[in-house]
This record gives sequence, structure tokens and C-alpha cells, in this order.
Amino acid sequence: MSDVHCRPSDADQRRTDQRESHPSGAPADEAAPQIRVLGAFGLRVDGHPVPLPVDSRRLVAYLAVHPRPQPSSSLAADLWPGVGPVPAARLLDEAVAGIDVPGLLSADDRGRLHLADDVTVDLAEALLLVRGVSAPSTLRTVREIGSPETRLLEADILPSWTAPWIAVERERFRQLRLAALEGLSGTLTAADRHDDAVAVARRAVATAPSRERSRRALVEALLAGGQVADALAEYDEFQRLLRNSVGATPDSELDRLLAPLDSGWPLGPGLHRPVQRWGVGMPGTTRPGPRGRRLAAGSPASGR
Repeated sequence: MSDVHCRPSDADQRRTDQRESHPSGAPADEAAPQIRVLGAFGLRVDGHPVPLPVDSRRLVAYLAVHPRPQPSSSLAADLWPGVGPVPAARLLDEAVAGIDVPGLLSADDRGRLHLADDVTVDLAEALLLVRGVSAPSTLRTVREIGSPETRLLEADILPSWTAPWIAVERERFRQLRLAALEGLSGTLTAADRHDDAVAVARRAVATAPSRERSRRALVEALLAGGQVADALAEYDEFQRLLRNSVGATPDSELDRLLAPLDSGWPLGPGLHRPVQRWGVGMPGTTRPGPRGRRLAAGSPASGR
């Protein structure tokens, strides 16, 4: 599969334009089919769920994840690997016949199958959201109205499905959505919306607890909001996960963000460390001596 599978197609953009033409955000045609592949599979028409045979469900899901027109031969080969071309083609015909939903499927002039243009797919909307939160204008937007809704970036593609074709696209989207959440958290931190930044980063950490970039985004958001104890707790949890998974705690960006300090250094009024741990300077606090290292320059809490 090529990377174009996780990019919005022209049809996806047309669907977005149709939704943006309605101030309510509702689709232009509420009776148009709506397909869900994030978290679990679902097909709704006119607001009502539509059951499908197993092979028909697999076909619709494949076309939802791969929005560009698909040649019948490669489509059948991916959906029924290990089956010869002739029986696979027959299974594909049966899957198409099992979809009794007018206006769901379409074919181009070369006979390649795809979803009709007015079909709504949650994955396509999620990919557009990924592109949106990565735009240069996002910082200005979040300063004015706060964090965008990130519900579409909180679930994997069909997590219970085990077919090889879905595993590839699932991991690709997972990386895209995690990077988007991490970047959005950093943007919210830069916009001084610390609570929103923490909430978004926590969603990334919940998806990938051992991913350092997600944990770093959360620690930076907590530090920027003055929540030092919570930031240190997140660091300790990350170290615990590393010890349990690989038996060691190798150097990381978090180590450079939270540098070792003297044991008696005050973190705030009435709060001191009884033993040497990891810490970061807070506004108005001073260190008792020249030993140790400061918070890495360039982090939100460092002020540089």
C-alpha cells in the first residue's frame, strides 16, 4: 500500500466542502451513507444502522480506508489472500451483491470500485483534522477559540480486525494521529492554554504510554502550567514502564528536560525533596548551590 491511502482524496475534499457549506456542520444530505471505521465498524443510512454480511462489511471497510478507486483484481487479492484469482473474483461479486444500499458504491470508467462521493467516512474526516491542526494558522486559532475537538484522533482503525491490509493502514494512521495530538498539545502550550494542552497530551499518552514524544508533550504542558509534581509523576511512570518492558531506563529527551538537582532544592513554598530526584525550576525559586543542571533551554517551563 502506498502513503496516498492515508491522505484525503478529491472525493474526501468535496465531502468536506459540502459540510462546510452548512453552518450547523451537518452533512449536506443527512440520508447519505455514513461509515465508521475508527474504533469499530458501522454503516448508517438516514441515521439508522445497516447490517451487512461479513464479506460485504470487509469490502466496505476496505474502500473506506482506501478512498481511491480500486481495481477489482487487487481488491479481491487483498480481501481474500491465498485464494486463487477466479474464486476471489467470485467472492468479490458476492460481496458487492450483498450490499443492498443504493448510492453506497460506485465505479469509474475503468470498472474500479470506490465509495460514492457523498458517502461520509470518519477516517477521512480524521485525516482532514490531522492536516488542520498541523497548519501554521493553528496557533492563532487556538488562542482565539481554544482546542479543536479531537475525538476522531482517539481511536485506531478497526482495532479488533486482524487482516494484513488493515494492520498496515492502522499503524500508519496511529502514527499520524499521535503526531497530531503531540503537535496540538505543543501549540496549546505556546498559546498559554495549559489545561487544554494537558488534556490533549493525556489522550496521546493513553494511546501509547511508552511513546516518549507523547510523554514529553504531557510533561512540557504540565511544567508550563506550573504542575511540577504531576510532571515528575509522569516522568516516574514513564521510567517504570521502561524498566518493566526493557529492563532498563536508557537516556531520553525527558532526562534532558528534567535534569538532576540537589536533594534540598526547593520546588516551591514549603516543598523540598528529602532525597535527590528529578526536578525543574519554577518561577521565583532559587537553587542553593552551583551543582546540578537547569531545565533544558527551549522547553516551555524554561522561559527560553
